[in-house]
Amino acid sequence: MGAFEYQALDDKGKSKKGVLEGDNARQVRQQLRDKGWTPVQIEEVQSRRSDSSTATKGGFFVSRSLSAADLSLITRQLATLVRSSLPLDEALQTVSQQTDKAKIKSMVLSLRSRVLEGHSLAKALAEFPKAFPDYYRATVAAGEQSGHLDLVLERLADYTESGQITKDMVQGAMLYPVILLGLAVLVVGGLLTFIVPKVVAVFENSGQELPLLTQLLISASEFTKDYGVYLLLLLFALGVMVKKMLQLEKYKEKFHGFLLRVPLVNRLVRGMNTARFARTFSILASSGVPVLDGLRISAEVMDNIPMRKAVGAAADRVREGSTLQAALTASKCFPPLTTHLIAAGEASGKLEEMLERAATHQEREMQSLTSTLLKLMEPLLLVTVGAMVLTIVLAILLPIFNMNQMVG
Repeated sequence: MGAFEYQALDDKGKSKKGVLEGDNARQVRQQLRDKGWTPVQIEEVQSRRSDSSTATKGGFFVSRSLSAADLSLITRQLATLVRSSLPLDEALQTVSQQTDKAKIKSMVLSLRSRVLEGHSLAKALAEFPKAFPDYYRATVAAGEQSGHLDLVLERLADYTESGQITKDMVQGAMLYPVILLGLAVLVVGGLLTFIVPKVVAVFENSGQELPLLTQLLISASEFTKDYGVYLLLLLFALGVMVKKMLQLEKYKEKFHGFLLRVPLVNRLVRGMNTARFARTFSILASSGVPVLDGLRISAEVMDNIPMRKAVGAAADRVREGSTLQAALTASKCFPPLTTHLIAAGEASGKLEEMLERAATHQEREMQSLTSTLLKLMEPLLLVTVGAMVLTIVLAILLPIFNMNQMVG
């Protein structure tokens, strides 16, 4: 039984889209006619579709990827159902019934059809590489082989949820500074473009020599008025160009290497990538994935290219007989505490536990550092905006003070 995406007209002539299960397209058409609907288009869910994660041929769904929130919710629901001894195909069907999103429903039903065909869940997940990353599929495969799929899914749910919580925290904390900065740019730009020229025109007509600060303000106002639009277009073009360049592996790797050398920024980048690596490796190791495979898969979740390559080089050293701690230390990319905890884990035979502690430590450190930086950002922005407004006010008031002194 497969999953089919349909487009139909109901008895009132309104267009309806969704997903139904059936042995073939003819059976799905009959299901729609039984509802009193007129089938317009029926198409079997094809997950890969040239692996582009773009629209389906019928244009039903735009993407085959999943957000972290959706992935976490699906994983948690599936873990709960599997733990309750519900057969996997029934668990997948229940998950599909609990979502209102047609994209997710079609994806889960497609997974169910693959499972009913005799495929493992990990192999079914491989049909959607954009939605389920390598580490996710490898962990599920290890859980199926070990007979502890429910425990593995619980850990994956915890992992995706913690990542989503951190992301939401940063986005929420950044909202106020971004709004404040945007308003500041609009206010200062408006003053320089519309208000300042009218005010300073009075002083220019008086014939008196203007203070240096006022002259600079007039020059800035004239530049903004004459070239402000062109400046914005130039900045936009530069932004697009930089974005295009960073899509090329060569420039992206150089930029990532530069971030690792910038003070404070390097702590954030190194800590974030180390936490992802350690957390993923911990899940894989506890699920029975071999160390070399765990290193390869864990490297894929790291955004920073030099650190990702360092893990690949470490895997080569481990393959040659080196300890994991020595291999990672040689890369000089990982914090000392992480490598020390890994060494303790190798010595005690509790590598997955030490990796989890390392990940927890790095995540807490990143949250603390990020929170501190965001708290400092707000007063710094306020001070910066206040200084800019004060400069404009002084540039306007200084000629007035000079005129009063001349009159006195």
